[in-house]
Amino acid sequence: MAFPWAHPSLTVAVNDASIAAMKRLSLVGLLLVSLVALSSCKSVMYSAYEKVGVYKRDLLKKRVVAARDEEKEAQQEFKDALTRLKELSSFDGGELEKRYRQLQSDYDDAASRVEAVHKRVQDVETVAADLFAEWEKENQQIETASLRDVSRQQLTDTRRHYNEMITALKKSEQSMDPVLRKFHDYVLALKHTLNAQAIAALAGESTKIQADIARLIDEMNASIARADEFIQQMPK
Repeated sequence: MAFPWAHPSLTVAVNDASIAAMKRLSLVGLLLVSLVALSSCKSVMYSAYEKVGVYKRDLLKKRVVAARDEEKEAQQEFKDALTRLKELSSFDGGELEKRYRQLQSDYDDAASRVEAVHKRVQDVETVAADLFAEWEKENQQIETASLRDVSRQQLTDTRRHYNEMITALKKSEQSMDPVLRKFHDYVLALKHTLNAQAIAALAGESTKIQADIARLIDEMNASIARADEFIQQMPK
């Protein structure tokens, strides 16, 4: 509201503040609506699965299998990139443009797989959080002390195995992006200096990247092994 005695600049400031406040309220409202919609969608999904005998523990197992398989695919892409880098390091003439394009393709494939791994890890964490929340709630509803204790112990064991698995998985996942960025930098540097002298000049960086990829592959092996263990420990 503008008052006749108010200075024009004060009126503008008040109006701007009101607009800003309304925008903030709108954003908060939109966020709440989105959260409610997301929660509703998850509830519908879980309900549909349960109608066909697939429960959250089954979904968690499926999501871990999917994450493990995606990580294996990403690992293979990094192995291919490592092989290509080693080949390029010993380059002694030929079609350098072709070698660059192959390396660019290796980077693109690895980047795509890494993005897929991120999505799979999020899927695992979402279902795990929902499963453990439900388990905690239902455990408190068990009135028979001995049965409640058994359920509590199963929950504790499952959560411990899950934490070991997700820790290894996220360690591997979080190592992928830094390696990928270095690989991308190398590919870009190579693109702008396509000659034998450039390859020699980049040899030091190539060696570092190869070492980073080798370490990442080891971490991925450990993560995949943890996932396999968790899958075996889950109910059939």
